[in-house]
Amino acid sequence: MAGGPLIVQSDRTVLLEVAHPDAEQARHALAVFAELERAPEHVHTYRITRLGLWNARAAGHTADEMLETLDEYAKFPVPDSVAIDLRETVNRYGRLAIERDEEGLVLRSADEAVMRQVANHKQIKPMLASPTVDGWRIEDWARGSLKQQLVKLGWPAEDLAGYTPGTPHEIELDERDWSLRDYQRDAVDNFFEGGSGVVVLPCGAGKTLVGAGAMAAAGTSTLILVTNTVSARQWRSELLRRTSLTEEEIGEYSGESKEIKPVTIATYQILTARRKGKYAHLSLLNALDWGLIVYDEVHLLPAPVFKLTADLQARRRLGLTATLVREDGREGDVFSLIGPKRFDAPWKEIEAQGFISPAECFEIRVDLPYETRMGYASASDEDRYRIAATAPIKLDVVRRLVERHEGERILVIGQYLDQIDEIADRLDVPRLTGQTPTSEREELYEAFRNGDDPVLVVSKVANFSVDLPDASVAIQISGSYGSRQEEAQRLGRLLRPSSSGVSASFYTIVSRDTVDQDFAQNRQRFLAEQGYAYSILDADSLDTTRNSSAEQDDTDFHD
Repeated sequence: MAGGPLIVQSDRTVLLEVAHPDAEQARHALAVFAELERAPEHVHTYRITRLGLWNARAAGHTADEMLETLDEYAKFPVPDSVAIDLRETVNRYGRLAIERDEEGLVLRSADEAVMRQVANHKQIKPMLASPTVDGWRIEDWARGSLKQQLVKLGWPAEDLAGYTPGTPHEIELDERDWSLRDYQRDAVDNFFEGGSGVVVLPCGAGKTLVGAGAMAAAGTSTLILVTNTVSARQWRSELLRRTSLTEEEIGEYSGESKEIKPVTIATYQILTARRKGKYAHLSLLNALDWGLIVYDEVHLLPAPVFKLTADLQARRRLGLTATLVREDGREGDVFSLIGPKRFDAPWKEIEAQGFISPAECFEIRVDLPYETRMGYASASDEDRYRIAATAPIKLDVVRRLVERHEGERILVIGQYLDQIDEIADRLDVPRLTGQTPTSEREELYEAFRNGDDPVLVVSKVANFSVDLPDASVAIQISGSYGSRQEEAQRLGRLLRPSSSGVSASFYTIVSRDTVDQDFAQNRQRFLAEQGYAYSILDADSLDTTRNSSAEQDDTDFHD
C-alpha cells in the first residue's frame, strides 16, 4: 500500500517510520520474519535474514504471507530482487528432508542438483554412509551434526525421522481451578505438530505451563534442563501444583541433589561440570529413556550443551524462551539442534489480552562529575565500562526512585558486586548475589513476595526464571555490556500480572556520553522490536513524587 510506514531496500533492510499511524501493526507483522538492528527515535532498521525466514516458515508462515506484509505496509514498491530472494530463501527450507526407513536414517530430496551439491561438500561427506535410490543413507551418529552443517551451507533440512517415545509415564494437567490459555494450547499443539522446536513467549506469559502441557501430551519420562537451582525448585513447585505428578515422581539433579526420577529437573551447570577433563554427569542424558527434553531459557544454553544435544536428536526437544537472541551468535545451532521456532506470541499482543502487565521504560541519564570524566577519558577500553557503569552519582538516583515508588515491590539490579553491596548498605535493604546460598535466596524471594522486604538489590542471578509476580519496579544500574537478552529478562521480572494491578516501571540509569550509553542503546533493540519505547529523562528532572504509572548460571562479575 503506497504511503505505508515501511521502506523496503534492495540490501534486505527494511526501514520503519515510527510516527506513522500504521507503524504498530507493521512492526508486529514484520517481526515474524525480520530482525531489528537499530531503533533510534524516528526510524527503526530491520534486516531480513535467512534464519529469520526459515524460522518463520517452520512456524507456519508462507513466503506469500511475508511478501503480503511487505506489500501492504510499504511506502514504495518492494524491489523485485527482494521479493525473488525472499521467496527462494523460504523455499530452501524443507527441500532436503531427513527421514527414517527400515534400515535407518536417510537424507532425501526431490532436487537432484541440491542433493549432489550437499553430498559432495567436504564437511558433509563423512556423515553420509552410502547412496540410495533417492538420496543418501546417514551415519547413525550424524543426525544432529548433519543438520548443523546443512544450515551453515544454506540448505536447512526438515527432520521427519521421528522420535523415540521414551519410557511411558502418565502425566495429566490438573485444571480444576485453572486452564491453559488459548495461546499456550496453540504453542503445545504447534510444537507437537512440528516434532521438536522452540516456543517463544514473554516472561510471565506462562512458559512453564506450556512445558507442563507438552509433558502431559507426551506422556513420557521427561528431562528438564534449567538455569539454576532456584529455577529447578520453581519448576518442581509448579508441576506439583499444576499436574498429577507427585513428589516421588520428580527428581532434582543439581550441585545439591542427585535424584533421577521419571521427571528429572537438572541445571545446565551440573550437565557441563567437568572432572579430570571429562563431563562428570553426562550419564544423566541416558540415565532413563527420556521421551522429552525441555530446555528452559534456551537462549542461555551453554555452548557445551549444543555438542551434547547433537547426540540427542532421537528424543523430542522443546526449547522455551522469551527471545531467540543469543549474544554469541549461535541462533543457527538452536535452530538446527533444538529445532526451529514453532510458536511466537508478540509481547504487546499478550499484554493487550491482559495476561502480562503493561510496562513503561525509562532511560535516566546522569552526567559524570569532572574527576570521574577525566578518569574515564584516560582509562583503557576494558576499564571504561566499569567506570561509567559504577559511577557513584547513580546511587543518589536509585535512592530518589525508591522514594518515588514507596510502597511498591522494587528490584535494583546490578552487575558488579561492590556496587551491589554499596547500594544495599545505602538503602539498608537485603542483597542477593551468586554467593547467596540457595536456601537464603528462597527466603529473600519469599520476604519480597509477601512485602516484608519490598526492596531487594540483586545481581544477574535474578535475571532468569524467578517468579516475583508483585515486582512492579526495576532499576537497572549496570548490565552485561550490550546484552539484548538480559534486557528482555530484566523487564520480564515485571511483566507477571501483580495482585495490585500497578503498571510496571523499568528504569535504566546510564552515564551520558560514555560506552554505558552506547551499550544501553544496543540492549534496548529487542524490546523496541516488541513495541516498548524508552522515555529519556535527565536525572535532574526527577522528583520524589510518584509518576503516573504508580496510581545460568550462578556466577557474578567479580572484581
